[in-house]
Amino acid sequence: MDRSGGKARHSGDLIAALSGRNLARNLHSDVLWDMGFAIVSGQYAEGTILPPDTELLERFRVSRTVLREALKTLAAKGLIEARARIGTRVLPRNRWNLFDADVLAWHFELGPDVRFLQSLAEVRIGIEIEAAALAAERRSDEQAQMLIGAVDRMEAARTPEDFARHDLEFHKAVADASGNPFMASISALVEMALTAAFTISSPVNEPEALAQTVGVHRAIAKAIDERNPQGAREAMRVAISEGFARAAGRMEQPAA
Repeated sequence: MDRSGGKARHSGDLIAALSGRNLARNLHSDVLWDMGFAIVSGQYAEGTILPPDTELLERFRVSRTVLREALKTLAAKGLIEARARIGTRVLPRNRWNLFDADVLAWHFELGPDVRFLQSLAEVRIGIEIEAAALAAERRSDEQAQMLIGAVDRMEAARTPEDFARHDLEFHKAVADASGNPFMASISALVEMALTAAFTISSPVNEPEALAQTVGVHRAIAKAIDERNPQGAREAMRVAISEGFARAAGRMEQPAA
């Protein structure tokens, strides 16, 4: 089995660990991760034809059934398209499903990229601020308490991993409290953004940054608890913007 996508699988493991999912491993997932990462990283460039099945079978040393299933999955994610008598072509990037968890993980594995993080932050602001406002209008008492509890756990976290896990728990709870199932559908994007922030710059070991981050999340929870949609919008915008700014600032610092 080719190991070129090994780092990408590590990113998938990290995201799954933070979200509490169990990431199953099998030959299909190994081929999928290796080929998906190869496409996103440009090893198989947009518009090019993938190697023939015989070459891919030799490379991965799997059955034709396993290879075909992996290719079908990549096609479902918008990365490739099979054409009779032509072959399997890598589709343009604007056809890729960037909301897909695997596609996001492959992008993340390419390494820190300020523009990619900025794009994630912009999409989150466009969606999550309205999720917070809807949560303020629709939340149950139990959901309001869940948000407050998640913030308390963020404040008590002693490791970057625990902080990121409770941060993700908080944002998922906001989406659930919005009562809109489409808000929860961007969970993969939120997971990726928070995982990126966790790996680049966690506030856990910086008391001032930790207090600031916990404070703005507590402001979101308070606004939702008080049924204040505008306050929830404003606090959510600040939370996402500050998280991006902290990560971008750390990336711009010269290496030691």
